[in-house]
Amino acid sequence: MMKPMSIEKKLSAVDRLGRRMAARLDASTQELPHEISERLRVARLQAMDRYRTAAPAVTAVSSSGSATLLAGSDEGRGFWPRLASLIPLLALLIGLVALQIQGDDSLTEELAAIDAAILTDDLPPQAYADPGFAQFLKSRLQAGKD
Repeated sequence: MMKPMSIEKKLSAVDRLGRRMAARLDASTQELPHEISERLRVARLQAMDRYRTAAPAVTAVSSSGSATLLAGSDEGRGFWPRLASLIPLLALLIGLVALQIQGDDSLTEELAAIDAAILTDDLPPQAYADPGFAQFLKSRLQAGKD
């Protein structure tokens, strides 16, 4: 039965293999004509430039328990993309203000309906403040349930 390799040994074996392959490739590139090696060098530089511009820069790593948050940098972002990222926040604020206004209007309408009912009722408004009247309403509600 074979013993499992440790992670360090696996990494070192992969590292050795990579170094051997790099050495063979370096040796074989010296045999190439100058024109081809220059084209390869230019292509390698272009690929590295593309990689640098395409790879997002991570500026902050925050870890809490098992969750990790990677925050990208704002480099390369202009004014308009930053402004466009504020649109959802603005929509949320407008929605909350609209809900508050609508809630205030419905509460005002309910209170106005109650006031109109009290003022147009046959009983004088002082009757509603009488403790006996509250007891009378409770007994009528209980009698209506039975």
